[in-house]
Amino acid sequence: MLKVTTVNVNGLRAAAKKGYREWLAATEADVVCLQEVRAEPHQLPDDVRAPEGWHTVFAPAADKGRAGVALLTRREPERVRIGFGAAEFEDSGRYAEADLPGVTVASLYLPSGEVGTERQAQKERFMAAFLPYLRRLRERSAADGRDVLVCGDWNIAHQEADLKNWRANRRSSGFLPEEREWLSRVFDASDGGYADVVRALHPDVAGPYSWWSYRGRAFDNDSGWRIDLQAATPRLAARAVKAVVERAARHDERWSDHAPVTVDFGL
Repeated sequence: MLKVTTVNVNGLRAAAKKGYREWLAATEADVVCLQEVRAEPHQLPDDVRAPEGWHTVFAPAADKGRAGVALLTRREPERVRIGFGAAEFEDSGRYAEADLPGVTVASLYLPSGEVGTERQAQKERFMAAFLPYLRRLRERSAADGRDVLVCGDWNIAHQEADLKNWRANRRSSGFLPEEREWLSRVFDASDGGYADVVRALHPDVAGPYSWWSYRGRAFDNDSGWRIDLQAATPRLAARAVKAVVERAARHDERWSDHAPVTVDFGL
């Protein structure tokens, strides 16, 4: 089995104080993909920067205190890559990948946007550059006999079933028609060539949601979004046997506004 977890930690230093350490000590995952680390490695406590039993890869953002992704792997990676070759985003702390035996696993933090602002324009530029890279990664890995798994906070809800209040968010960043179309291309066998692993295992349900606003009673009412995705090449996706959102039992037990999304793959 290969067990992979992805989670936006909403600031790793803060999460470590609220339960992340305990969660990591208890997890049975082989790989953990983190997003929104918001710290450079030297700013993290030793046991968070280099937890016992894990090999770590950090990709902090040049813009201090923002973004940042990381990969934790039980096995030492054969190769590590930071960024995906787009000059604008190379030091943005939004992408890192590691080669493990037979599979490349990546941690992605796709920009969030805001309609009518430069943030949305940046998100669109990222998407335009990232899809061609996903194709090249798939093709290169296939030539080497490898599978690919891109995990992270994609900041897009693909379908109406992927957010509770979809009617009220039809003109909101994260659920815009052009964003959803882009994600459809990622999941098109003849285009991006990846599969939405969690949706494939939960085809007829609302959610399972992985992010809830801290505002109001969104968590208590399960008024969430499913934006933390695991996108796999078809051969690996076909081996997925279980997908779980590790939702906290109570609001006050959360250590992030996102919940870990964990998938078991039979290998």
